[in-house]
Amino acid sequence: MGLSALTPPPSPEASHETLLEFPDNRLLIDLCGEFDRNLAQIEHQLQVQILRRGNVLAVMGEPDPRSQAAVVLQELYQRLEHGGDVDAGAIDGEIRMGGADRMHEPSDQAELFSDTGRVEIRTRKKTIEPRTAAQKAYVTNLYKNELGFGIGPAGTGKTYLAVAVGVNMFMGGHVDRIILSRPAVEAGEKLGYLPGDMKDKVDPYMQPLYDALNDFLPAKQVAKLIEEKKIEIAPLAFMRGRTLSNAFVVLDEAQNATTMQMKMFLTRLGEGSRMVITGDRSQVDLPRGVQSGLRDAERLLSHIDNIAFNYFTSKDVVRHPLVARIIEAYDADDVSG
Repeated sequence: MGLSALTPPPSPEASHETLLEFPDNRLLIDLCGEFDRNLAQIEHQLQVQILRRGNVLAVMGEPDPRSQAAVVLQELYQRLEHGGDVDAGAIDGEIRMGGADRMHEPSDQAELFSDTGRVEIRTRKKTIEPRTAAQKAYVTNLYKNELGFGIGPAGTGKTYLAVAVGVNMFMGGHVDRIILSRPAVEAGEKLGYLPGDMKDKVDPYMQPLYDALNDFLPAKQVAKLIEEKKIEIAPLAFMRGRTLSNAFVVLDEAQNATTMQMKMFLTRLGEGSRMVITGDRSQVDLPRGVQSGLRDAERLLSHIDNIAFNYFTSKDVVRHPLVARIIEAYDADDVSG
């Protein structure tokens, strides 16, 4: 492991103090972060106190040496030993995952797991790791199943992780192209009033998909792949009549697809393809009285093999912490109302 937990001499404070020794001072500096900001984040999130004494960190406030803050520090140090980075997202992910021991899990995609047993999605620009247990299950299911659903509130990484998996599978030669789609449903504004041709009108609706791609691939490569039609970003209506073979296909904002549109899209699945459907049942923008195709898909398909349904809650939100509180407030109002 490269580190060890020391047992301090008996004292009244000792029962609430765990000492962790880190032999590589360079890695310890990276673990602590600039001005000890990484330690401050762990202290704030886990309500502990961490003091540095040479190459030893003292964790106070947790009586058990195997408690979460100590384990999180050990996991982050191992991450550095294997060449990874430690930033606010990595720390948040370790804490959300409970500092659990990362054992290798069975999977058809061996590249999904790093040397440390963590779930990783490697892309050209960065390596992505799930930051909650629900995200980890979701990513694993996207590799295992030909059709997967990710359902939950905004900010839980449903689309972001799906696009990352798509880029990873494209880079690995498992698919020949990536197809990303959304329903171009108006949410208050009128599509026809937007300037430009049809592409100019629908591109604003597709922007979150462009943003995700640009996070994983260099901008010039994204433009070249789009020009070569190895990456397609198009409204749901453009999928009619096609057979999508050897492709990784993502339908985002699926709560705004009608039942007929959902059926049309699902039946586009061709040989050698993977399909991911993401949506948030609380953000339906369809006209009143029009049934969401996402709800019907849940009802009709949940019992079919090789179709995975993964659900997220406000606890899986990985945007600003206020986003989770906002979602919880609206959910509570829906229940009370």
